Amino acid sequence: MTTTQPHFTLNNGVTLPQIGFGVYQTPPEETMVAVQAALEVGYRHIDTAAAYGNEKGVGEALRRSGFDRSDVFVETKVWVTDYGYDQTLHAFEKASAKLGLEQIDLLILHQANPTEFDKTIASYKALETLLADGKLRAIGVSNFLPVRLERLLNETEVVPTVNQIEVHPYTQQRELQDFNRAHGILTQAWSPIGGLRTYSNGDTPLTNPTIVAIGEAHAKSPAQVMLRWHLQQGRSVIPKSVKPARIAENFDVFDFQLDAAQLAAIDALETGIRSGPEPASITLDTYGHAIPEA
Repeated sequence: MTTTQPHFTLNNGVTLPQIGFGVYQTPPEETMVAVQAALEVGYRHIDTAAAYGNEKGVGEALRRSGFDRSDVFVETKVWVTDYGYDQTLHAFEKASAKLGLEQIDLLILHQANPTEFDKTIASYKALETLLADGKLRAIGVSNFLPVRLERLLNETEVVPTVNQIEVHPYTQQRELQDFNRAHGILTQAWSPIGGLRTYSNGDTPLTNPTIVAIGEAHAKSPAQVMLRWHLQQGRSVIPKSVKPARIAENFDVFDFQLDAAQLAAIDALETGIRSGPEPASITLDTYGHAIPEA
């Protein structure tokens, strides 16, 4: 298994490793161990968030790793309760302290918060200030639909480098991906193997016969097939696991290629059904919870 991986170049020239290691829903006490395992395998991109409650675990793993700061790309997110210009400046301070980093590689707004989008705009302007001050290397968004991105682009100066959204074979959001691409925004896939939901008849992308058959043809697992599908179509991916074998498996995707027919067969699995919540439902009223100080 290779321990190196290709990089994407963001629209501001910063590069990030194609595969990130995610820690969504990973308990704080398990995060440090999982991140250490990922770094040992070869991951050099870690994705966390204030709302996950485990930034300290990520920071501790980085401190114990022995890697130079420049070796690992660290990405985190601001939660909606910290939206507003001054609040987001302080959110950076909280994240920086928890991670133990003076500079964060990529800081993104976790949700669009559509019912208070003026505050979302103010938060993004705070990210622009942090970027200009050298406290961030790149800024972006997550779960922003085209209508929200249009307004953001019209009212701010810096084009987001990434839009982290739900993408897997059953939920592909092609219109949003096309919008991202047209504006130089990298699509970054959360839940890239569709692990948040069991669909009708107990089906998941991991058990889909088409994906299983493609995996058998390459002697690869369904998860590896899906991650390869993302990478060949130009998406950054954030798989997650706390199991060392799965962590290693998800990284072992650089030694095979899907052909055009296999890519098209996976494309054809779109259902249009999300496994995660509708972005419009994520508001301060429905999902507001305070982010602790460092």
